[in-house]
Amino acid sequence: MASTTLNAAIGGKVELLRDKAWARWTALGLLSFAMFCSYIFMDILSPIKDLLQSTRGWDSTAFGTMQGSETFLNVFIFFLIFAGIILDKMGVRFTALLSGAVMLVGASINWYALTDAFIGSSLDVWFTNHLNYIPGFDELGISPFYKGMPASAKLSAVGFMIFGCGVEMAGITVSRGIVKWFKGREMAMAMGSEMALARLGVGTCMIFSPLVANFGGDISVSRSVAFGVVLLMVALIMFVVYFFMDKKLDAQTGEAEEKDDPFKISDLGKILSSLGFWVVALLCVLYYSAIFPFQKYAVNMLQCNLTLDPGSVGSFWSGDAATYIQYVIMLIVAGGAFGFSFAKNKSVKIPALVVSVIALVAYCTMGYMRQSAAAIFAVFPLLAVGITPILGNYVDYKGKAASMLVFGALLLIVCHLTFAFILPMFKGNDIGGVMVAYVTILVLGASFSLVPASLWPSVPKLVDAKIIGSAYALIFWIQNIGLWLFPLLIGKVLDSTNADIVAAVKDGTMTAEQAAVSYDYTWPLVMLACLGVAALVLGLYLKVVDRKKHLGLELPNIKPDTKVEEAEVEAAEA
Repeated sequence: MASTTLNAAIGGKVELLRDKAWARWTALGLLSFAMFCSYIFMDILSPIKDLLQSTRGWDSTAFGTMQGSETFLNVFIFFLIFAGIILDKMGVRFTALLSGAVMLVGASINWYALTDAFIGSSLDVWFTNHLNYIPGFDELGISPFYKGMPASAKLSAVGFMIFGCGVEMAGITVSRGIVKWFKGREMAMAMGSEMALARLGVGTCMIFSPLVANFGGDISVSRSVAFGVVLLMVALIMFVVYFFMDKKLDAQTGEAEEKDDPFKISDLGKILSSLGFWVVALLCVLYYSAIFPFQKYAVNMLQCNLTLDPGSVGSFWSGDAATYIQYVIMLIVAGGAFGFSFAKNKSVKIPALVVSVIALVAYCTMGYMRQSAAAIFAVFPLLAVGITPILGNYVDYKGKAASMLVFGALLLIVCHLTFAFILPMFKGNDIGGVMVAYVTILVLGASFSLVPASLWPSVPKLVDAKIIGSAYALIFWIQNIGLWLFPLLIGKVLDSTNADIVAAVKDGTMTAEQAAVSYDYTWPLVMLACLGVAALVLGLYLKVVDRKKHLGLELPNIKPDTKVEEAEVEAAEA
């Protein structure tokens, strides 16, 4: 029986759904598009921070507190740990649907908080008078609310907390799903491709959120959030379709979604006792804390450091048509980059690369002509889209994952220090400032692409397959501590180092609109650069640990005899 199974597996007579390239990449596409939609909502308010200050009275502290609330339940109520247990116990399908539904519920609450219907409602009054002091949390300095926080920001924070539970649960589920479909195959490339496509959501958000908020000349921040809610409905549909694909795969393999060997709390000890796991987890929190919180302030940072003139009302560059054209060009850049990454034939690869580069230049030119900070920062994921699958492919076949993390940390430091000290020097020089911004943003996106391509595929090398869901959950939980803390810290540092602006708004000598584009971002950016320095030190230490413990982080994911080894294991189990 074992010999028959082995021969069948090696001879190709028994072919599972995940053995078919089109099937596993389709599954990846469904998961990736769902994360694409969730990434759009995650930053839906980031490019309209100035509008939130002028129309809803949110200062930087209120904005930062609300944005940091996304991870509050994950960190302090340990929801992510429970999510990992749910994933290991119930499987990818159930957890994917659950995460999609939770995201949608939280996003809907977030939307209502910013509607005109909320203003003056009984909920508005209740949130104004309550949640100003939470025993224990206030003493520890970790409360997601504070006295004087606008009621709309409080309710929005509640919705964002719920959304955060769903999106982080989706993150670990997608990672587990990719391992399930791609283990022993192009796993790093798959993870890199998923994150590259998901990050297109950041660019999409930066382009369309201001457009939707200002649609028809009538400013409405809730309209942008409603746009994100609709996309999360689409994400839930993607998870439903994936549900049936994954179910068919399990029917072929005979595996059950609910594990025969149930999860035990003691399994967490196996993860936590791994030195390699802790170094990778800390690297993750440093990388993500230096990027995701920055994204929430990046557009406003550019507004404060660049000399921008949006143009006269009614001109082509200030109109909706320019926005749509620029987004189409963005898709051409991404399509060309993916074509270059995945095509085998040089006659296809080279033209795809040329088209992508030309489209990127056209995109940047349009961003400059539009004089829009959001359109300029939307270039952030484009270089990552092109190189992340390439880096993932390199890790699959050549290795060097730990070395890539070190290089990424160096780029992270350089970019944040450039934003802090060099970009402000070009204030008043519109062309020079925009060029510095574009180059730095592109390099920052490239540095971040090293994380999904090299860090996430390394996790299966550190823990047993049975508890990999919990391992991802623990890493995401540690990461979420940074994602909760640093949006809040940036907001507080921004207000404390711009005390004159805060005071001017309070005494009426400066309008909220003027204040929103007048902040000095130097010290928040220096703080983020320090995270890069810490990541660099940890990356170097990880190389030492890998060499001593033989973790295999510098080794390729795919070996020539992988398929034979898998077949032997399956035959032995049979």
